[in-house]
Amino acid sequence: MSDYQVQIFDTTLRDGEQVPGCKLNTDQKIKIAKQLDFLGVDVIEAGFPVSSPGDFKSVDAIAKIVQNATVCGLTRSVENDIKIAAEALKYAVKPRIHTGIGTSDSHIKHKFKSTREDILERAFKAVSYAKSFVEDVEFYAEDAGRTDNSYLAQVCEAAIKAGATVLNIPDTTGYCLPHEYGAKIKYLKENVKGIEKAILSCHCHNDLGLATANSIEGVINGARQIECTINGIGERAGNTALEEVVMILKQHPYLNLETNINTEMLYGISQLVSESMGIYTQPNKAIVGANAFAHSSGIHQDGVIKNRETYEIINPKDVGVTESAIVLTARSGRAALAYRAKNVGYELTKLQLDDVYSNFLKFADMKKEINDTDIHEIIETSSIFNQIIA
Repeated sequence: MSDYQVQIFDTTLRDGEQVPGCKLNTDQKIKIAKQLDFLGVDVIEAGFPVSSPGDFKSVDAIAKIVQNATVCGLTRSVENDIKIAAEALKYAVKPRIHTGIGTSDSHIKHKFKSTREDILERAFKAVSYAKSFVEDVEFYAEDAGRTDNSYLAQVCEAAIKAGATVLNIPDTTGYCLPHEYGAKIKYLKENVKGIEKAILSCHCHNDLGLATANSIEGVINGARQIECTINGIGERAGNTALEEVVMILKQHPYLNLETNINTEMLYGISQLVSESMGIYTQPNKAIVGANAFAHSSGIHQDGVIKNRETYEIINPKDVGVTESAIVLTARSGRAALAYRAKNVGYELTKLQLDDVYSNFLKFADMKKEINDTDIHEIIETSSIFNQIIA
């Protein structure tokens, strides 16, 4: 793998599905998995096989149909979990077992009622056992964001000695600030013996709205995998949004980091996931929201009509959106009205536009948004309608 390549690990079907009320059936998971494979993700985390017969069935089915991506199954550091995951993944072209354990003092004391020494031993044993089934083993240090760096380094060293190929450093509670998370990755890169044998991975949650920023800081500081979901869905406030990190890396070429994602598929797969899970995507969602390329302010509309790059740093077509939207509201100016009028068949002179614009404002004050039908009515009820040739 090139040092400039960032792997995209998609966990929409595992972590993303942990949204209450958004359970997917096997057929829906297969449909999404196929699109993720076409999208170009490097890893598809298909589920948590031991959690239920349905999840086992889905992971098994996805392992059989995915042609390009690595197919991954999650486990706890429990032998039966690992064994079941291996069974579910046996037909995968490129299988990966993702196993791990909590490493923060909070998890060690309250969740496991254990000691640091015991957690080190359990981590080593889990990876070693997983390695007996597959070559590609990813280890997660749950709550790494709140884990002491020196101890976290010890856990990572133990995982590498046991054969881990990827080290997942989760900010499980979404607590870290970007510079803190970046510094944690940098510390591990510089202080873990044998780190050159494994890929560091970012798995960030969005409790404070920092998941994307933390993931980007992580790869800037040496991580080479980002774990994310379509639309940023996931437990609580969600996960790092795949479409956001991919486009950030694409739009900032000076970072010298790239992915294998076919970005023109982003909007389509966003819609598929939203519809399949019944999760409404907020209109102002970056990259794939309904308003991501919509302009209603007169100043912005005038600029975009003259040159799209005036107010858009991304070409809509690069993410699968047909074109920018000029939305007519009471804040719109003459340039936007003339543009939309031309689209429905009216070429207005400056004098005609002045008259029609006055009538437009009366309509706009009564409606949230002016549509094409309204434009016809606005022009037809203007005082100089007879002078206008449609």
